[in-house]
Amino acid sequence: MKWIIRKMEKEDIQQVQQVVKRSWNDTYEGIIPHKIQESFLRSAYHDEMMLRRLEQSFIFVSEANGKVVGFANFSPVKENGTTELLAIYLLPEYQGKGIGTALLKEGIKNLAGAKAVFVDVEKDNQIGTNFYKTKGFEIVSEFDDDFDGHILKTVRMVLKIRRPPETSIKVFIGRSFK
Repeated sequence: MKWIIRKMEKEDIQQVQQVVKRSWNDTYEGIIPHKIQESFLRSAYHDEMMLRRLEQSFIFVSEANGKVVGFANFSPVKENGTTELLAIYLLPEYQGKGIGTALLKEGIKNLAGAKAVFVDVEKDNQIGTNFYKTKGFEIVSEFDDDFDGHILKTVRMVLKIRRPPETSIKVFIGRSFK
């Protein structure tokens, strides 16, 4: 299977919304009641909100066979070098194929000045939690999150970015002495 990672475009909105709905329903089955999932998805991923996300954040999509199969959404980098991974979703049948890792890497590569990526993940979301741990994220805190009247156990994780030091070539101009 071949796939590519690219920046999201306005024309991708409907496909991204479909990815969100399928992956959320699959991931949170038995964790978040379906009615609350649907309410959240309607408010967080409606057309206007998606346009705002496109304008105010960084979104990358993965495309296979001409269709969007996943995406990652990063906040702008703050002055202190931190960014938030706001969302990373893949259709269930495309998980475990390296696409999520590629989305994460592409985002980090394109976030100039990023020193740390933070993400909040529901503690019972074992797929998400395991993904982040294998990528080097570490737990920094746990808290209860009131999610439309449903209390979620949320884990805050961070990935510290270690960029290679910039190489500089020092040129010495001088004379040789005999």
